[in-house]
Amino acid sequence: MKAPTWLRGRLGVLLSLGPACAVETLPGVPALLLAPVGLWLLFAAPVLLLRGLTDKVVSTRSGSLLLAAGLAVLLDILVALAVNTVLPPLGVERPLTRLVLASATTLVLLVLGVLAPQSPRPLLRGTPLTGARPVAWAAGAALLLSVAGPIRLNNGLGGAVSTAALVVVTALIVLLLLRHARCSPTVVEAGIYAASATLLLLTSLRGWYITGHDIQREYLYFRLTLGGGFWDISAYTDPYNACLSITLLPVSIFRLTGIEDIYVFKAVLPLLFALTPVLVHRAVRNVASPLVALLSAVFFMAFPTFFTDMPFLGRQAIAFLLLACAMLVLTDSRRPLPLRRAVFTVLLAGVVLSHYSTIYVIVGTLATAFTVDKVWRLASRPGRARTHRAVGKGRTRTFLTWWTVAVPAVLALLWAGPLTHTGGQLESTLRVVASDLFGSGDARAGSSDTRYSLFGGAGVTPEERLAEYREDTIGYTAADRADGKYLPLEALAKYPTPVAEKENLPLTPVGRALDTVGLSVPALNGVLRQAAALLLQALVLVGFVIALRGRSSPFTPVRDQITLTVGALAMMGLFTLVPQLSVDYSVLRAFQQGLLFFAPFIAAGALWAVRRAGRRAVPVLCVLVAGLLLDLTGAVPKVLGGYPAQLALSNSGPAYDIYYPHAEDRRAAMWLNQRAAGDDLVVQTDRYSFSRLQTLLTVRTQDSVHPALLRSQSYVLLGSTPTRKDEVTVFFRGDLVTYRYPRDLLDTTRNLIYSNEGAVVYR
Repeated sequence: MKAPTWLRGRLGVLLSLGPACAVETLPGVPALLLAPVGLWLLFAAPVLLLRGLTDKVVSTRSGSLLLAAGLAVLLDILVALAVNTVLPPLGVERPLTRLVLASATTLVLLVLGVLAPQSPRPLLRGTPLTGARPVAWAAGAALLLSVAGPIRLNNGLGGAVSTAALVVVTALIVLLLLRHARCSPTVVEAGIYAASATLLLLTSLRGWYITGHDIQREYLYFRLTLGGGFWDISAYTDPYNACLSITLLPVSIFRLTGIEDIYVFKAVLPLLFALTPVLVHRAVRNVASPLVALLSAVFFMAFPTFFTDMPFLGRQAIAFLLLACAMLVLTDSRRPLPLRRAVFTVLLAGVVLSHYSTIYVIVGTLATAFTVDKVWRLASRPGRARTHRAVGKGRTRTFLTWWTVAVPAVLALLWAGPLTHTGGQLESTLRVVASDLFGSGDARAGSSDTRYSLFGGAGVTPEERLAEYREDTIGYTAADRADGKYLPLEALAKYPTPVAEKENLPLTPVGRALDTVGLSVPALNGVLRQAAALLLQALVLVGFVIALRGRSSPFTPVRDQITLTVGALAMMGLFTLVPQLSVDYSVLRAFQQGLLFFAPFIAAGALWAVRRAGRRAVPVLCVLVAGLLLDLTGAVPKVLGGYPAQLALSNSGPAYDIYYPHAEDRRAAMWLNQRAAGDDLVVQTDRYSFSRLQTLLTVRTQDSVHPALLRSQSYVLLGSTPTRKDEVTVFFRGDLVTYRYPRDLLDTTRNLIYSNEGAVVYR
């Protein structure tokens, strides 16, 4: 008798595990073979074996595959954590080796293949691919340019190819908007993934080494785990080290695939995160029209944090991926509620293991949503006044219950507390927040990012922020300065540190033409950016109001979408109004996280805004979306000039100056390691030179060279930007401030002992 289709597929996966494990354990396997085998064990095989389970949790084929992908990532983390926990007491001192990880992964997959429920649906058979050809051409071109553009820039060439990639991505999204009714859901989701991956790779592939902000520290803790073959939180009780998404997960990927470690961070993690907009689309599609779902994914990608910050935040990228999977489970009401709640909680447990701040914000959002739901139900009791249309399905059971809020909160506290002892940052933040709210009333302003908020955050000028920084440094070094450990203030008075002027791209011919007619291009770029930020927030409120009223709304949200949106907006307001929260957790990142909840309301607001265009509504919407994308991604400023250059498009600009790794910096660090080895003197360097070099510097290092912090005796390493431009950037209370550095001070008080025309060392 012929075996059923599902059994033949499952049997093929199970039979492949033995040879795959054998390849992993053989010495000298070439990378071209090891990479596909490792990716099969880590991602493809788990997805195929988990489909039976995910079919019972969500009702659509693409939703099942996407949820299986998220659970596969979580499974990889848990397998590595299990061997790291179980094997050392049994005498295995280095459990995170290829042999152990491959064997454990294979064993878990065999058990999963035997015990997990089986999917009756074929993987691809019967999947329509209507409208695939034009989308495939545009997607292929975008992905090709997303790799070619960074390579050209990394080789010192121009940014025209990267700019072209942004134009192609915009064209791809416009194509999807125009043809969404004629394209199958699979084709639309493939197009969304290609657009998402392109935007991320244009930034993540910049530089031949680790490039970015948080990613450099993430890479450091990954290297510490990799080097020891063992994850030990007690060795480094730092919150970064407690994020298994950047320690155990990358180690597993590196060990089993042989992909170069920097490209695990620069390519593999971004490509996993690129699934998040697809999950947003699928989650919204469960409760709204195809156009609302597509727009929700587009607005999630169009927000600048998505393609400027997220490529440098591996821990948050994985946390957002799992959170998007949780939202997919929440919105698919065609499956049993208890099972969906259980899987939702498991996914949030994965967020706990992935990123501390994300789970704190989620818990706050869930708690607010749960409270709003209870108040709403009390107000909707029989006998009370009813609205003209039922919104949110008031009489139905809501998804959120007390334990879906309490369990993630308890897990977060346990993980940050007794399990890892890394909750110091949370405690410190809460103390400062309490002081700001109930203290003497002299709390300082928060991050200047709050100026983009409709909630009314106040901006702080760079001069004011730099003055605060100098005041703080002088205050906490006063005692040591009196003992002669720091330079006397009298000696520093001759060397001011004025704020550096903002450096814009030179005006292009188009920009000069606009300038000749009296239109200030720098002012225009600033107005467009501010208007885009306000537009997105206004659309949230408009979409929310019309959805509640029930008139002219493109979709009717379920109750949980409404309450979660209220919770997310409440967290945004809290971050804006409480200064310390905006400092410790970026308001812009909070908005990006909030888009997982309120993106469909932005889409509904946009559709409502163009409703009077009638048949031309979709073309008008395409113009709006295209203009928003081209401006926010940097294509418009690149064409006009008059705006700071962006890292993805230029070899200049503030992000390039502080994040881009240079070979001269690395050579200076390695020379200094030999010179200062065994020396009692500390090495001082600026914050961002230290950030770029922290995986190389083996000597005691202090990440500040501000004159008020210069020690009387120390080495001073100035990286490429301070050396070539006499500029140093500090990060203080959520803001970046660049000031002119007084090199004369070093020339007067120290000796130049090393120079390679890109970095210098003083003694």
